[in-house]
Amino acid sequence: MGVKPLFYAMVSNHLVFGSEIKAILAYPDYSRDMNHEAIYHYFTFKNIPAPMTAFKGIYSLLPGERLIFSDARVSKQRWWKIKFKENQGYDETDLKEELLALLEDATRLRMRSDVPFGAYLSGGVDSSTVVALMTRFSGKPILTFSLGYEDEFENKETDLFYARKVSEAFKTEHYEYIMSYNELVDEIGNVIVSFDQPFSGTISTYFLTKLIKKHVKVAISGDAADELFGSYLSHRVAQPMYHFKRLFEKVKKGSLTDDEKILFKPCDINFLNNLFNQSEGDEIRWRYHLYLFSDEDKRGLISSDFKKELNHVNSFSLIREYFQSITSKDPLNKILEMEWNTQLPDQVLAFVDFLSMAHSVEIRSPFLDYRLVEFAATIPGNLKIRNGNVKDILKKTVEPLIPQGITNRPKEGFVLPIFDWMVEKLRDYSVDVLSEKRLKKHHLLNTKTVKNILDDYFSGNKSVAGKVWNLMMFQVWWEKYFE
Repeated sequence: MGVKPLFYAMVSNHLVFGSEIKAILAYPDYSRDMNHEAIYHYFTFKNIPAPMTAFKGIYSLLPGERLIFSDARVSKQRWWKIKFKENQGYDETDLKEELLALLEDATRLRMRSDVPFGAYLSGGVDSSTVVALMTRFSGKPILTFSLGYEDEFENKETDLFYARKVSEAFKTEHYEYIMSYNELVDEIGNVIVSFDQPFSGTISTYFLTKLIKKHVKVAISGDAADELFGSYLSHRVAQPMYHFKRLFEKVKKGSLTDDEKILFKPCDINFLNNLFNQSEGDEIRWRYHLYLFSDEDKRGLISSDFKKELNHVNSFSLIREYFQSITSKDPLNKILEMEWNTQLPDQVLAFVDFLSMAHSVEIRSPFLDYRLVEFAATIPGNLKIRNGNVKDILKKTVEPLIPQGITNRPKEGFVLPIFDWMVEKLRDYSVDVLSEKRLKKHHLLNTKTVKNILDDYFSGNKSVAGKVWNLMMFQVWWEKYFE
């Protein structure tokens, strides 16, 4: 699945490899140089897309891929890849029974350990389900861990409320880690060093695992449930956009029936209309428009020095390439399959592994069991997101196991409140990191464009918050590795 990374480089006919890039950077004959193409894509994806890395000559293996080294040459073979073959004839009762049985066994297997183990608990469906199943196989209380914040953000306080509710229901030994914005500033360099690459995705794992390492060596999580059953914006858009394109003439005439309007749930019709105008409903194009910086954005963002290092590179072509190997014919599963092979290993599994291993804690997720993954790939998309309800079949399967109200919670996500902090408490820090003085150290970015993005954000345009954070994490990375 891509749970554990492997990086390699060919240096003077020698194969140098390791589970972290820093192992290769330490090799005496390797000459450190930035991979401009990879960094160009980072500004779109928030991570470096495999098999590229941020360093020239260093590559990563893809999920289910092996490397063969012989006669000073490297070749690679893909030995497993997810295949979507939807079964339209499922009986829902049988489906739920099979799904629960697989999830239960996957959890049981991941509790095999010679060292103490616990569980992440955010109070959402996925982590609560894992904790509920763990209690079936343990004769003593499960240790559970949650992340909270000194600032009382309403959405984050809700996380703690539901986590405590689950802990109470299953009599777990519960611990909470409360962090502040100051800790983010203090640790941001260590977070980047954990990745060795620029990364502006989720980094919460780093902070909660500080607490976990004091109690256990292994933690079980609910990672990959969103990617299997549909939860993110791109997943929520997939089916509505398919129907919007199909019914576009009726949309224009305003002659949609009530049943047809339901097909657009959970999306707002104005949002769909705007995205359709940008993409004409083409799945590659609308997915491209949901990423961070577009190729057009980046033409104004990167400097002329940076552009000279690029040879007709564009991120849209890379996204189109991702869609070419898709096996699914289902609107939602197409997106899930594309992201399973890209965003899941490059971003989600990356932050889980690097940021937990930074504290020597191993993470295991039952949702990454290959049997469960292959089974989920046979479930049609209209059972995964139904009438706008994300992860519908999963929620219906686990609803009897977990406290009431959790399956109805809006998706929050295990993310730091960085964008809330940046408006006020991190404002000076953000402005300093992206100051003209610091950007001129590398001449890779257009300082005027960066200033405009900052000014736009601090004047109230929260939609560019992700771009500010993305640029900050790049700057911190560059200073750590090249200054």
